[in-house]
Amino acid sequence: MKWHKLGLVFNSSGQYPWMLTHASYPVAEKLDGDLVKIYFSCRDKDQRSSIGAVTLDLNSPQNILDLSSEPVLSPGNKGYFDDSGTTVASIINADDGSTYMYYLGWNLGQTVPFRNSIGLAIRASGQTSFMKYSEAPLLDRDANDPLTLSYPWVLKEGNLWRMWYGSHQTWTHSQYEMLHVLKYAESADGFNWQRSPMPVMPLQLERGEFAMSRPCVIKHGGECKMWFSSRLPQYKMGFATSNDGKTWKRDDEQATLVPSISGWDSSSVEYASVFEHNEKLYMLYNGDGYGASGFGLAELVFSSASDQ
Repeated sequence: MKWHKLGLVFNSSGQYPWMLTHASYPVAEKLDGDLVKIYFSCRDKDQRSSIGAVTLDLNSPQNILDLSSEPVLSPGNKGYFDDSGTTVASIINADDGSTYMYYLGWNLGQTVPFRNSIGLAIRASGQTSFMKYSEAPLLDRDANDPLTLSYPWVLKEGNLWRMWYGSHQTWTHSQYEMLHVLKYAESADGFNWQRSPMPVMPLQLERGEFAMSRPCVIKHGGECKMWFSSRLPQYKMGFATSNDGKTWKRDDEQATLVPSISGWDSSSVEYASVFEHNEKLYMLYNGDGYGASGFGLAELVFSSASDQ
């Protein structure tokens, strides 16, 4: 199995004042037929992030059919947990026909660069706009996650809601600027979450890895599969499998998506978001500059063909 790159799909280039640069953390919502809406995070002149969206046909992904003229979700008012930006993380359909968008809220700091919390926005059944569930975070710092929380990925299995998310362990550790790990939580309703205290996988400090971020988990082939971003210091793609979603076996060689020889993703690949369509797996991902060069699309193929 190998990811075959389908090319750069979209990058913000000043289309709107709130969409001057970046198209980070892309995530797909399937529409009718072969259409998908891709949500992403872009930045304004002050580096505050908003959430935008493009609609495309998977048969011709570079042909953008629609681009949001207004933010899907904007930063909060001064002093709120998301006043420095909102970053899309995960899209999930609820049983009542509504759609939940779990997102990251940013606060810039003084003693540390930033503090993140997890927020929720909901699009009611039959509506077109997402509304923030609360001006307060859905998940914030506590005894298990005392520093910062990031990039929740949510799956719903029957009545069980499952979340994988990022958490800082420390802001300084030896030569590393931070230690950031992945954790797990469960919920019966998507609102109230019980967090597990321990990381789902240890960092590989011996090879210079100091952060794992943006987990993406799907159920495929009878097991859970996770793609995540491994930082050491450039991002590379990591991969792991699990029978229960709690205990993971890491095998980064199976991630297979690597930087290209040249172009927009030649320095790094990160922030994978994998989805299934017509019995095929597709991956949205970012390249150089943490989304500054836009997002691309890849398709999983059983081939020895090069993806460079």
